[in-house]
Amino acid sequence: MKPLLAALAVATAAALGAGGCGSPGAQSQHGVGEVSDDAALTAKVKTAIATDVGARAASSINVETYRGVVELSGFVDNQETASRALAAAKKVSGIKSLKNDLRLKAS
Repeated sequence: MKPLLAALAVATAAALGAGGCGSPGAQSQHGVGEVSDDAALTAKVKTAIATDVGARAASSINVETYRGVVELSGFVDNQETASRALAAAKKVSGIKSLKNDLRLKAS
């Protein structure tokens, strides 16, 4: 249970921190509701991935959301982790589109 709580804490902190990021130009094209919706979606995806692949593996996966389009990026240890992370993200409701840019670490 402790790894799950740690993963939830990491996902929540990342989502809250990401909500204030971006240039003023990017923020002006994004409505307040869209920013909070994207931040919530990012947190849900991060939590789903951390729950499925574990907090350690999830910490190397970046999740970015813009207007409901979620992009996964980063380096993972193996194809199974990448597949599980993608499958976990697909289960989250509210995603308009999912882009997979996960890469395998060099052996």
